[in-house]
Amino acid sequence: MENIRFERLFNRSERTVIVAIDHGEFDGPLEGMEDLPQTASQIDPCIDAVLLAPGMLVHCRHAFNYKGAPMAVVRLNWSTVYCYRWDYGDSVTVPACSAAEAVRNGADAVLISLTLQTGSEAVDASNVECFRRLCEEAHRLGMPVIGEYYPPRPGSLSEDDLHGKVYISTRILAELGADAIKTFYTKEFEKVTQSCPVPVLGLGAERCPTQLQALELARDEVAGGAGGVVFGRNAIQVSDPAAFQRALCDVVKREVSPQEAAEKHGLTS
Repeated sequence: MENIRFERLFNRSERTVIVAIDHGEFDGPLEGMEDLPQTASQIDPCIDAVLLAPGMLVHCRHAFNYKGAPMAVVRLNWSTVYCYRWDYGDSVTVPACSAAEAVRNGADAVLISLTLQTGSEAVDASNVECFRRLCEEAHRLGMPVIGEYYPPRPGSLSEDDLHGKVYISTRILAELGADAIKTFYTKEFEKVTQSCPVPVLGLGAERCPTQLQALELARDEVAGGAGGVVFGRNAIQVSDPAAFQRALCDVVKREVSPQEAAEKHGLTS
């Protein structure tokens, strides 16, 4: 899909860096995101876009209403796959926001997740139906769609199983119409990116023990062919989020080494 929004978010000459602050939609308030408007206001303008839950964009407009501000990406569906604390089993996905509502509230792009191999053929089919319905509506309104592949219980998967699921499902998302895809970094990530015709964005997943390790993860994702990264906890739950985000952009966009970027921006842990 070629349009102004897509070209701005996925510049062919530069990788994309997105900061995710949509965790409250599934976890409630998290450390560093208790006051989300304040969190959003501290995101550095070097970041290309910010991922939010649909109800929070109206509270965080200030983070997007200045020249050179990041773009706003709104998550359109809600899935039990993210609700670890409630121990759901089927990973059911339902619409949470229409593309039209996201546009009215000022979104520049949308994210729609898809979970497959849930253990239920009916649930898988329903999840695909939900993705396609929202994707078609978003495209009709000229909105780029980031598809997110998130497997059931990723923490319980072996490296081989995680790679196999990501490898297959990333391509399925592209076949279903996603303009870019957010997913897990795997042991053979280059195979994932090479077999997918749209940009693949590596996610940050759980918070890394150190900021240097988070930057190393971003470096590895880019080396594996990622068109960018989507980092949440690793970009927010740190002592100086803006400094880390600038270091992250250096690593992802300019291929600065993690160690050099950490030293340049004064990251200490």
